[in-house]
Amino acid sequence: MALFSRRKKSDSDDASVDRPDTTIEPGEQPVDPAGPSDAAPAPDAAPAPTVGISMSSFRGVGAGPDTPEPSSAPPVAARPSARQPGAMEAPEAPETVPGLRDNALLGNALAEITGQPEPAQLLNVARQLLQGHVFLRVKGDARALLAEGKDLPLAVANRGDEQLVLAYSGGLALRASVEADGDRDTSAMGQPVMALLQHVLSGPYGGIVLDPASGDNRAVLPKALLERMVAEVDPELRIKTALCDTRTETTPATIVEAIVAEAPMWIAVNRTEEGGPVGVAESRSAAGERFLEVFTHPLELLALGRGDQPLPITRAQLSKALANDPALTGILIDPAGPWIRLTREELEPVITLAVEDAAPNS
Repeated sequence: MALFSRRKKSDSDDASVDRPDTTIEPGEQPVDPAGPSDAAPAPDAAPAPTVGISMSSFRGVGAGPDTPEPSSAPPVAARPSARQPGAMEAPEAPETVPGLRDNALLGNALAEITGQPEPAQLLNVARQLLQGHVFLRVKGDARALLAEGKDLPLAVANRGDEQLVLAYSGGLALRASVEADGDRDTSAMGQPVMALLQHVLSGPYGGIVLDPASGDNRAVLPKALLERMVAEVDPELRIKTALCDTRTETTPATIVEAIVAEAPMWIAVNRTEEGGPVGVAESRSAAGERFLEVFTHPLELLALGRGDQPLPITRAQLSKALANDPALTGILIDPAGPWIRLTREELEPVITLAVEDAAPNS
């Protein structure tokens, strides 16, 4: 059975927006409706611990300036059974191995697991795995091996006849593995997640084990799931990367450029009753502003646990939906977090495409 079920294109050729079950606009309501009327400010981050183990590391993926604290409250799930969406911005990533920043989003997703992982928790881990980089453990000195042109012997675990590649969300998780087996002739190497996934899928591996020595906070992602992840993903992770980076005044333009360049996108569809029309999920503010929910990967939608189904939306369909419905305020991308709202003004390059397509040929 396919991981991501899709509706036929005829169910929603255009991204019409008529959906009663909506997500409140980010910042309009607190996460807990029974709590205070304003979201509590994020506490000051504690100093990041340094991993003091004998590993070599070299600056690469994940090194960079700190990410600021989230600046506003996240949106609220529309239904009690739905997952509470995450923060607008990615959390600050500590540098627990000198020169390499942790993947804080992945670490937070793994930290939610207690006991046997639930399917929804694994979906959340899988979507956050696509948010940047991971640490790999290499036998020996990775820098010296690369200089000599040798292959890097990645740490693996055996499960029956299968080999699973070990990967880590950060330095502390990697340190736990080193302390568990006592093999300190080890190097830590940061790698882009797409490079890891391609390596696993092209090799004789059965999947990935994330943070294997972290007790309950570990996860096994089988090869079949990894294949579905890669099949649906933007190979360049353009929008996801922009959402995880430090927000600047150019972030909206960067994301709009990716949309114009036809980065893959999905919308959330559902039927309110059997045989009824297909509805498309929106986010609405208390003032009635409407934002079409758009997702960078089907996992971003499925992890919300709302029972919606992902449906691909092309750049042309999104452009037409915005142009034909002036009451749409804009779009909300990846409500599970990190997320962003884009207004009609910011989306003008996308809306203009529909106007150009509708113009008669000269």
